This record gives sequence, structure tokens and C-alpha cells, in this order.
Amino acid sequence: MDYEEKVRQELENWENSLYKTPGLFEKASKKLGDKINAIIPAKVQNTITGTVKVIVRTTLFGAEYTPKRIVERSLTLEQADEQARQVISLYQKIAAAEGAGTGAGGILFNAVDFPALIAIKMKLLFELAHVYGYSSNVFSERIFILSLFQLTYSENKKRSTMLKRLRDWNNEKLQWSSDAEYYKELNWEIFQKEYRDAIDFRKMLQLVPGIGAVAGAWANYSIVEELGRFAINGYRIRRLGDNLR
Repeated sequence: MDYEEKVRQELENWENSLYKTPGLFEKASKKLGDKINAIIPAKVQNTITGTVKVIVRTTLFGAEYTPKRIVERSLTLEQADEQARQVISLYQKIAAAEGAGTGAGGILFNAVDFPALIAIKMKLLFELAHVYGYSSNVFSERIFILSLFQLTYSENKKRSTMLKRLRDWNNEKLQWSSDAEYYKELNWEIFQKEYRDAIDFRKMLQLVPGIGAVAGAWANYSIVEELGRFAINGYRIRRLGDNLR
């Protein structure tokens, strides 16, 4: 079995896992997250939504996340996967250190952790785009980066639609050659709520006295690991479907 065939099998297994019925742990975490979200004041919700908007605006229009790494157009898929794993490992360590610091600092420091963690994850996705040979200076590639982010934290029932978009990206990207409509069309409330719901349980442990630092490091490490796994598979889909390769 050659490497690409091995990857196709792994992708099939991964996609099947996305649609499994949530287990008891996932259901309990979701219920707990829903209860917490229900008592969060509207002012705080608006602040979180505003933070997400700023991060997304920076992703689409700014240069803050553009990596120094060149766009690696000559790597085989196997070589790109290996480099991607190294990059993800580095960002996991960065995120864990950040989570440990804010977790030890209490509630006020945890408020800082929310935007900091998203920024770390966006920087990771920009790096991975270049690893797999796609320039983050192209607007449609930034849309793809956000699509990977959304796929990771969206509900199971939405993932099938999003995966279809990724598989057909050569056609999908034609409508995103400019920034005219995408930013306006995002449903910000749903975007930030899905993201928050997906990480709430892990991040809540950061607030527990005595274990905040350890919980913060673990939460950030595992959250970045999850995003990295989705990103690798998203770019694998792109590479396997790219007729130019």
C-alpha cells in the first residue's frame, strides 16, 4: 500500500468517526456547557462574540498571522504530513505554557486566555497552509483556514456539508476571490457559540482552585491537538483532490 492509499483509508476512518453518536462524556459535557451558557450575562456573551469577530477579521484581512515559513510547494504529501506534525507539536507546547500561566492566575487571567488561545490556533493554521503548499496571502486560502476552524468546532450534523465544501474547494473558492461578502455573511452568534461549546468543559477545569495550571495546560494542549488533526486531514483532502499535484 503506497502512502496516498494509506492516507485515503485514514481519511475514511476519520470521517466515519465524525458522525458517531456522542458518548456519555460528550453528552454530559454538552449539557453542562448549555447550563453555563444559559446563565452567562448577555454583556459577556457580546464580549466573547466581539473577540471572535476581531480574530476572524484579523485572519481575513490582516498580516499578523502570516508565517515567515515559505510556501512549501515541492513537498510530497508524506513529507508535508511529517512537517505538519512537527509544527503542531510546537504549537501544542506554546499553548500548554500559555494555558498553565493563565490557569494559575485565576479568573481574571482566564479572561485573557480566550483570545490568546484562538490567536495561537490561527497562527498554527496559517503555518500548516504553507506546509501543504497553499499561500495564506491568497484570500480564498484564508477562507479555507476559517472553514477548517469551523469544521473542528461545528456540530456533527453540520460537518457533512462542510466536508463537501472542502472536497470541492477548487470550485468553492471561486466565489471567495474578494472579501466583499464572506465577512458579512458569517453568523457570529452561532460561530462563537459552537466554538465555546466545543471547549467549555476542558476550559472550565482551569477555574478549579489548586488544579488551574495543570488543567489549563492540558486543555490548551488537547484543543490544539484536535485542531491540528482536523487541519491535517483537511489539507490531505485538498492535496489528494488537487489535479495539479
